Amino acid sequence: MSKSEVFFTNMRCEFGDSLLKKLSRILDKANIGSMELDRKFAAIKIHFGEPGNLAFLRPNFAKTLADKITGLGGRPFLTDCGTLYVGRRTHALSHLEAAQENGYWPATAGCQIIIGDGLKGTDDVEVPIEGGIVLKTALIGRAIMDADVVFSLNHFKGHEGTGFGGAIKNLGMGSGSRAGKMAMHNDGKPRVHPVRCVGCKTCAKYCAQSAISFDEKKASIDENACVGCGRCLGSCNYHAIVIDWDSAGDALNRKMAEYAKAVVQGRPNFHVNVVNQVSPYCDCHAENDAAVVPDLGIFASYDPVAADAACVEAVNRATALAGSIVDDRPKGGKDLFTRIHPNTDWRSQLEHAEKIGLGRMAYKLVTVK
Repeated sequence: MSKSEVFFTNMRCEFGDSLLKKLSRILDKANIGSMELDRKFAAIKIHFGEPGNLAFLRPNFAKTLADKITGLGGRPFLTDCGTLYVGRRTHALSHLEAAQENGYWPATAGCQIIIGDGLKGTDDVEVPIEGGIVLKTALIGRAIMDADVVFSLNHFKGHEGTGFGGAIKNLGMGSGSRAGKMAMHNDGKPRVHPVRCVGCKTCAKYCAQSAISFDEKKASIDENACVGCGRCLGSCNYHAIVIDWDSAGDALNRKMAEYAKAVVQGRPNFHVNVVNQVSPYCDCHAENDAAVVPDLGIFASYDPVAADAACVEAVNRATALAGSIVDDRPKGGKDLFTRIHPNTDWRSQLEHAEKIGLGRMAYKLVTVK
C-alpha cells in the first residue's frame, strides 16, 4: 500500500518571507486546485478558541487558506459547531461573539463565518457512516454537510481526553451537533438538573418521543422512551439538561474517528495542521498551559490520518521544553502525549481511523521551502 503524502514546512523564515507565504506555497505544492473548486462551497472547519485561551490559531492562517480557495473560484466559509459543555460557544450567538473576540471576522478571515449546527446546536443531518463499526450514523452540522468541499485547519496540541487533537478531532468532534457530541461523549441518556430547571416546558416541545414529563414544575426524562437524540440539550436555555461524560478515551477516539469519516466521505477534502504553541490541553479551555515543545511547522495532506500521524511523530521527536507540564510528569520514554495524559491512548484514534478507511498512518514527508 502506497504512503500518503504529507507536505511540510518548518517555522523558519528568512527576511522577506513569512509563515503565511510558506502556507501558500504548501497549498500550491499540494495542488488544491485539482479539487475543482470553481463555484463550489468550501467549508473550512476550524476551532475559534474559547475566549481566555491564547493558544488557538490566529485568523491569519484562515485568511491565507480562504484567499487561496477564493482565487481558485471557490466559495469558502469558516465553520464550527456548538459545544456540548456550558461555555461561550454553546449557541450560535455567543459562539460568534467568542470568535469575534478572538479576532475572527470576515475581514480578518477572508470569508464569512457560519455556525454549522444552527442557533441552538439542533440543525444537523443524520449521515450514514461508511464502514462504521461502533456507530452506524453521525449527526453532523447541516452547514458542514451542505458544503461541496471540506478543508480542516487545525491547531495540533495535546488533549486530556483523546491524547492529542488534530485533524481527526477537529473534523469528528468539532463537526458533530450537540446531539452528535453527546453520542461521542456519552453512552447513556440525558437527565435533568432539578435546580436549574425552571419548568418552562420548552424541552418537551422538541421531544419527538414524548419522553419528558413535569412534576411540580420540574422536568424529568423517561429513559425507556428517550432515544438519546439530544434535541432537549439544545432547546434548554437554562442548561438544565445534562449528560454524564462517561465514554472512556478509547471509545471516544473510535467514535470521533467515525464522525470524521462521515464528514469527509464522498467529498474532496484537505487538511492543514499547524504545530505551534503545542499546549497540553484542548483549546476549549478558557486558558492554556505553556507549550510542551518548540513550534515545529505546518503539515498538510489530503489524508487526515497521515497528517495527524506525522505531527504525533514530530512532537515525540522534539525536545520537551523546560518549565512545561512535562517537568511535572514522571521520567519516561519519548511519547510525550502518554506522559502528559497517562490515562489516554492516542494510538486508538489513528488505528481505528485507519481501520475504517479514513486514511493511512504510513506517510511520505514532502518538504516545502
